[in-house]
Amino acid sequence: MDASFTPEQDEIRRTLRELLRSRCGPRELRAALETPAGHDPALWTALAEQLGLPGLALPEAYGGVGCSATELALACEEVGRALAPSPLLVTAVLAAPLIAALGTETQRAALLPRLASGTLTAALAVPGTALATALALTGPGGGDWAGGGRAGGVQARRAEGGWRLYGQVDQVLDGHSAGVLVVAAHAGGFARSRTLLFLVAGDAAGVVRVRQTALDATRPRGRVQLRDVDAELLGEEGADVLGALADAGNTVAAVLACEAVGAADRALEATVEYVRQREQFGRPIGSFQAVKHRLADVYVAVQAARSAAYYAAWATTSLRGAGLYQYAAPPRGATSHNEPADARRQVAALPEARLALAQSLEALRTASAEGIQLHGGIGFTWEHEAHLYFKRAAGDELLFGPVHRLRAHAADTARLFDAQEVAV
Repeated sequence: MDASFTPEQDEIRRTLRELLRSRCGPRELRAALETPAGHDPALWTALAEQLGLPGLALPEAYGGVGCSATELALACEEVGRALAPSPLLVTAVLAAPLIAALGTETQRAALLPRLASGTLTAALAVPGTALATALALTGPGGGDWAGGGRAGGVQARRAEGGWRLYGQVDQVLDGHSAGVLVVAAHAGGFARSRTLLFLVAGDAAGVVRVRQTALDATRPRGRVQLRDVDAELLGEEGADVLGALADAGNTVAAVLACEAVGAADRALEATVEYVRQREQFGRPIGSFQAVKHRLADVYVAVQAARSAAYYAAWATTSLRGAGLYQYAAPPRGATSHNEPADARRQVAALPEARLALAQSLEALRTASAEGIQLHGGIGFTWEHEAHLYFKRAAGDELLFGPVHRLRAHAADTARLFDAQEVAV
């Protein structure tokens, strides 16, 4: 097997790195964070028009480039290096795959070309504390994570000619600025409780959005209030929503792993540059053996995480293309969408992706923490970029982790600790 990248994949990485180096340096990054949207619209236009990033993994029939999740993951690795704030993750990785998987042909034709061109952005409105659960990253993904009212999520009820939504979702990635919202809501009441996905225009009547303060400012978030809002059901009512979310979780985990590797690599690179320049006792501190050992440990962690992330990206693409993981059919007579989805989740979840994400988040946390320590006093200042990488590590683990739960779910999915296989 040839594990090297193709010339096209290398070109995507090279071109994107050059663009971000020239247009998303530390000064431009901080300026973008101060904008109402939390990102630079001009940079997003360049990423969309010059490189086609939003549609990189979407089918050509809908205006996309037709590449795989591997190319998208490699692109996000470069975005992670620069910590570039953009709607790429929420639009191309979270929302668009769900629309492509569940949407009707009319919905796909109306939304996917605009998402691929970058003229429309999308956000997945899931309670911030439940995003990892919804994507089956840290567990099977069943249960009542979508909530059932304003205090606990969104409630859906049938209305004349469609659906109405009422509730509130906090900490929605780019929820304050996205053009269309993919909202997870509970429907059916207690007896037939189920989770459905709905499409809501960002400027629809009854939608109130406000940007929230976040630990990681490079991932802007918003609070979304839905006050009896008209909504369109995504796909058909009998669609396997939880299964589609778990399937999307495989790609999300692989892409996030590559993104975290890019950030960790840049944090290590900046630290190495600094210890070569800073002198103490008449010599660069990078020449001290203790500093060398610490940075060597970080280097090993980053390289191991990179290998795991690349494998996860390849496995996600290859196994989906080969049809090696599919969903089981719902049990006959099942009345809850959550119950059969739990069984399907065990088949759909790709443990390699979860393990890669855990290892990459851990590597980023280690690289950013060591970077702050080895930068000395300047590493603690607001003006230096070191704290941005540390906050990315902490923020991602809060959103998509924690690391120990990612590993535990991967082990359960792979049946590593099956009681029948453990020798006593």
